[in-house]
Amino acid sequence: MKHEKTINKQRQRRGFRVRNRVRRDSVRPRLTVFRSRKHMYAQVIDDLKGVTLAAASTNDKELREKLAYGGNAQAAQLVGQAVAQRALAAGVKQVAFDRREYKYHGRVAVLADAARDAGLDLGPKKVVPVEEEPKGKKKAAGAKKEKSPAKKEKAAKKEKPAK
Repeated sequence: MKHEKTINKQRQRRGFRVRNRVRRDSVRPRLTVFRSRKHMYAQVIDDLKGVTLAAASTNDKELREKLAYGGNAQAAQLVGQAVAQRALAAGVKQVAFDRREYKYHGRVAVLADAARDAGLDLGPKKVVPVEEEPKGKKKAAGAKKEKSPAKKEKAAKKEKPAK
């Protein structure tokens, strides 16, 4: 029981940290996300007025008809598109993405990308850097090893043009 309390406290702290960062640094309305095991919820909230401008969830009648299950990436994509369309209809074009205590991964990332693709400005999309091969790995049998620039110069000097 003690371990569960510790984990819940950490999750709560992480949520406060993210939300406070979004509120402090942005004058935009907030697109906040809640995910449960069965459903996804998203709201666009204006913190200055304390008003919800747009909302969508997998419990909405329109979305419920299109989905077999509300707790997967397909459901998150539909919720992201719906909340973006409703926010644009309400006159909101730019929002700050509040992911709460969730990592930007899985359903949360799919929802954000779908909202971004539907025309809502969430800021630039996060780019994951491509990692190079570790130095200890061997290359494929037919692959040639590239020469360094210094070795290329030496090889060029050794080769003499034919007369």
